[in-house]
Amino acid sequence: MKISGDSVRVAQPLFPVEGQGSIPMSPLQFEIVEIHTLLAIDLNRLWHSVLPKISSGNIYRNTYRISFGALYKNLYFAVAIWTSPVAQNRLKNGFETLELRRMAISNDSPKNTASRFLSVMCKIIKNRFHEIYKLISYQDTKTHLGTIYKASNWYPVKSQSEFMSWENRPGRLDKTESVKIRWEKQIRPEPEIEIKPKIEKECSQLKLFK
Repeated sequence: MKISGDSVRVAQPLFPVEGQGSIPMSPLQFEIVEIHTLLAIDLNRLWHSVLPKISSGNIYRNTYRISFGALYKNLYFAVAIWTSPVAQNRLKNGFETLELRRMAISNDSPKNTASRFLSVMCKIIKNRFHEIYKLISYQDTKTHLGTIYKASNWYPVKSQSEFMSWENRPGRLDKTESVKIRWEKQIRPEPEIEIKPKIEKECSQLKLFK
């Protein structure tokens, strides 16, 4: 599936009236829908200012993956791609985590589109993937301030050492030269690990040697 800028946008009136035309006046007018991976890749290529490229193989090989579009009157204004974390093995509970790999917003989207888009996606993911407990995303500090994460109640992880090594691997389409900050959002409590029986068993074993 291939698209062009012309197929995503049509001519717009100079002075759109609220409730009319093809440009929404508020992000509340968007319908947030799940879209095909290939469509998401194409939309990201049109709108992402820093990382327009991502390969389909990079997405399909993941255990979990889902893509979203912000739709208004049959036109897309935003896109996002989620997958299992790239650094899954290095993250605590990485196999129960979903990473926002790409999110791109068109230039003619209304104010606060990104924060509402992110908020709605989090709710959909929580209802769709019951085995996912946490969401993560990496902020490029050179081009973004992290405002959308703050508005959606994400929290920043201060340490960056754990992901700088994999992020700088040669040939990565995710690679940028600027410093990254990882943001996280807990969407449901992680299951508690029952350690009491194990401790009691170890204590009983120690008694045998007294």
